[in-house]
Amino acid sequence: MPSDYCINVQRSEHGLHGTITVPGDKSISHRVAILGALANGSMHIENYLCSEDCLNTLRAMQQLGATVIPGDCPQNFTLTGTGMAPTAPERDIDCGNSGTGMRLMAGVLAALPFNSCLYGDESLQSRPMKRIIDPLSTMGAKLTACGKKAGCAPLKIEGGTLHPIRYELPMASAQVKSAVLLAGMLTEGTTSVHQPAITRDHTERLFTHFGIPCSVSDDGLDIAVTGPVRIKAADMVIPGDISSAAFWLVAASIVPGSEITLRHVGLNPTRDAIITVLRRMGANITITNRVDAGEPYGDITVRAAEKLTATTVQKEEIPNLIDEIPVLSIAAAFAEGTTVIRNAAELRVKESDRIATTAGNLRAMGAAVAEFPDGMEITGGKPLRGTTLESYGDHRIAMGFLMAGLAAEGETTLRNCHNINTSYPGFEHHLRELTR
Repeated sequence: MPSDYCINVQRSEHGLHGTITVPGDKSISHRVAILGALANGSMHIENYLCSEDCLNTLRAMQQLGATVIPGDCPQNFTLTGTGMAPTAPERDIDCGNSGTGMRLMAGVLAALPFNSCLYGDESLQSRPMKRIIDPLSTMGAKLTACGKKAGCAPLKIEGGTLHPIRYELPMASAQVKSAVLLAGMLTEGTTSVHQPAITRDHTERLFTHFGIPCSVSDDGLDIAVTGPVRIKAADMVIPGDISSAAFWLVAASIVPGSEITLRHVGLNPTRDAIITVLRRMGANITITNRVDAGEPYGDITVRAAEKLTATTVQKEEIPNLIDEIPVLSIAAAFAEGTTVIRNAAELRVKESDRIATTAGNLRAMGAAVAEFPDGMEITGGKPLRGTTLESYGDHRIAMGFLMAGLAAEGETTLRNCHNINTSYPGFEHHLRELTR
């Protein structure tokens, strides 16, 4: 897909209708590829996210000696691990656009007995890696950030024996937590992490799934792993990604006459804040067919809201809502009153500066937005107008503002949408299916 690829949408006069299954969860897919590739034996994986980001992580683990046998479709395959004996990669490892892939693999590679190098695209090479370099260095790891920007990729890693630590996270970050725990599972002794707030717990759940000794405190803030571990291969069905579902939850809420169902969506309680906040704003969302197979999931039906009202996003909600804030901001632009989103400075260092890009695009569509270093205040209730917008190569900005375009007057064009495939392959097909 060319870098200047554009997508156009018109206001949806009849609403969104239909039933779809969103792609597999991105966070879980990264972690399953890493842990499965280190496991003893073979495992069958279903609904792996075949996005560019997650495929880069899977290819990276193949460089370390894991093997993949394709199944009946690209999302299903058999992964045979290295039995905790990965081999040195013959070339540098390309993480593409994925900060998750780079940070998690750095934790593993730091504890392995060979050297390696992780690099990525221009966007990834501008995102901060010091947050994982610091704790891993405390464990004895040797990581060097070689990027043009201080503390950024490429990362050169001199792998070797580490020692366990107890690490106090300076910020609520599932990626940093996971990087330390992944290094800890390869290190003799007990490595523990204390987090200031609950973050997504996919790593801990997958540790349990793969038989890795892991303890979590009653309040969920302290996690410990004792290594070195042996990972047991275990089949895995990956639920749909709630971050991908969030676009349709907002679209169906703001476009009159809508009713859609999203099947088999992950409902992990550390990820479902988008549902909580949208319901608080007046969204009509129901959940059926709940299943808890380690990672809970269910079917979500959303109908057009009679009225959305503004809300204040609480500080403790931010870590589990961080990826959904751009599209939540669009819901806020259609809500009566002023929605307040603060304590989200982390958005400044994503694929784009998501505070600046979200606020700028909302203003271009006619919304009233006050921008702060750590967030925004969005005053809604005023009709938005379609226009040509820049996505800044950021998949969440592109998809979010296409949802805004479905409820805005006239036509909306999003430029530079090529990066949508980093998280949501098949997005345009679902867009056509729900709006036809």
